[in-house]
Amino acid sequence: MSSSTTESVEKDGPLAWFHALGRNGKRAFIGAFGGFGLDSYDFQVLPLGLVAITAFFDLTQGQAGLLTTVTLVVSAIGGVIAGILADRIGRVRTLMITVVTYAVFTVLCGFATSYETLLVFRALQGLGFGGEWAAGAILVAEYCKPRYRGRTVAFIQSSWAVGWGLSVVVSTVVFTLLPQDFAWRVLFWTGALPAVLLIYLRRTVQDSPDATRRRADSAEKGSIRAIFTGDLTRTTLFASLLATGVQGGYYTLASWLPTHLKTERGLTFMDTGGYLALVITGAFTGYVCGGYVTDRLGRKKTFALFAVLSSGLIVLYTRVPDGANTTILLLGFPLGFCTSAIFSGFGSFLAELYPTALRGTGQGFTYNFGRAVGALFPALVGFTADRMGVGGALIVGSIAYGVAVVALVGLPETRGRELL
Repeated sequence: MSSSTTESVEKDGPLAWFHALGRNGKRAFIGAFGGFGLDSYDFQVLPLGLVAITAFFDLTQGQAGLLTTVTLVVSAIGGVIAGILADRIGRVRTLMITVVTYAVFTVLCGFATSYETLLVFRALQGLGFGGEWAAGAILVAEYCKPRYRGRTVAFIQSSWAVGWGLSVVVSTVVFTLLPQDFAWRVLFWTGALPAVLLIYLRRTVQDSPDATRRRADSAEKGSIRAIFTGDLTRTTLFASLLATGVQGGYYTLASWLPTHLKTERGLTFMDTGGYLALVITGAFTGYVCGGYVTDRLGRKKTFALFAVLSSGLIVLYTRVPDGANTTILLLGFPLGFCTSAIFSGFGSFLAELYPTALRGTGQGFTYNFGRAVGALFPALVGFTADRMGVGGALIVGSIAYGVAVVALVGLPETRGRELL
């Protein structure tokens, strides 16, 4: 067994993966699901308030794009630190630290009095934002049975869509009830929600005993040097490239889609919420279905399939003629589905690529290196949008997915692999 599942009882049916976790694994799942969902919420309040923020501080498109880029770049540092901490002090403790960090600095963004102050607070928010996934996904992966690992961790990924959806609902209400110049601040202040999750994590969630024992027996736990040693060097380089392509494509779309709908499609804030609802519904469905696909087809084929589909859909979405907003609406579901389903295999794939003592470090480094370099893609959109328009510049996201496909050449298939 690769995880502590002695308490579990084998059951058939669509929830067999959940029953197989056992009591402690189920608690870990709930904690990680909540942590990543609220992580998504705190990230998405920026894109949803970006038009108002741009107007309030009189920003250029490039300056506006830099707010997202700095978040993602610093999140890479946070992810690497969190991965090392997860291997040294444990998954749950690290998870709690990251949740506190992203919640506090999201709230402080609402008090920013200048663009520079907002940029700094948003950067520091990235430390927690980048670290949460590294700790939470590993925590759950170490409780999973190999046959269910892909779909189980994919359900954790699906919480991103839940947090995104919640942020759209809250932002729609806030911007409807309050003047734009104040509404974006209130939206950031709602980022205090994760404080409730800390109580649950502190009282009920614990690390997998088997994984804790294996970490304790290793002298290399939490070593960056070790993931660039021997066969792991190739794994680390190509996994980082894969993460760069996937996240570069996704964050390009997530960062600029609300602005594209409002400024180039002429939608009101209320209408934009409706269009995004279909994208988010597709995203949630994609996260869940992608987990089953990755357990059936394998990790590499799933990444390749959804990279090609995501690239093509971005091209279609941004080339729809003016006035054909119904087509845009209908394309939202498959766009959200494919750009999210590609993430479903990440948690299981990266966990299977590294031994227990280096799992946090390896996963934290590769995923967040990809996030940092991938962050250049949204910035590139911002700096080219003045010339090409946001819709035209979004083609950058399509190119990013091509990078992901190339990276798969250097990585092994890990479906069914026991965690060591």
